[in-house]
Amino acid sequence: MHATRLFAAILLLIGSAAPSFAGWQDSITSYDRQRLAVLDQARTLGLSAVDAGASPIDRNAAHGVLDAVAGPISAQQLSGNWRCRLMKLGGLEPAIVYTWHACRFTSTPKGLFFEKLSGTQRFSGYADADGARMILLAATSVRDEKQRSYSGGGEGFGARATPNDHVGAISSIGARRARIEFPYPVIESLFDVIELQR
Repeated sequence: MHATRLFAAILLLIGSAAPSFAGWQDSITSYDRQRLAVLDQARTLGLSAVDAGASPIDRNAAHGVLDAVAGPISAQQLSGNWRCRLMKLGGLEPAIVYTWHACRFTSTPKGLFFEKLSGTQRFSGYADADGARMILLAATSVRDEKQRSYSGGGEGFGARATPNDHVGAISSIGARRARIEFPYPVIESLFDVIELQR
């Protein structure tokens, strides 16, 4: 009986010493973990492409959202409706800045759910805390297609990644403003960002 109690106590100590991981860390693919680790590099390359060839209007829009100092953000601050615009930097074009659309964060039993509700390219997925920022594991759909779920490593036919998966870091960039940064999308661009405003 004494040995059983000792073994249980050791297991309890091991369990309490082990790090606790947020939901996104359990769900993220190794490919997306690598993308997230080089977010700063992707942002720099995207802005370099903007500076080298984008129109002044697109250059000002990109710098306006990416030069802002990133601050902490919480699920409570994100919850609700936003207007949002997607910017694609580098790759096929120096910059593509889309018009404003509707986005929403909703508290659900599974976590904080993000949706880009209008426009050609839609995003949807769950956001989890990562220190002061939040990490979004999302998937894209086009127009009125059914929302896709983040693959969680379910890439098909041995592919390293699916073009529908997007990993993003969410930060505050001022009062009633936030951004979601997506490093190295699989197709089209070097760096994507969604600007959020209330």
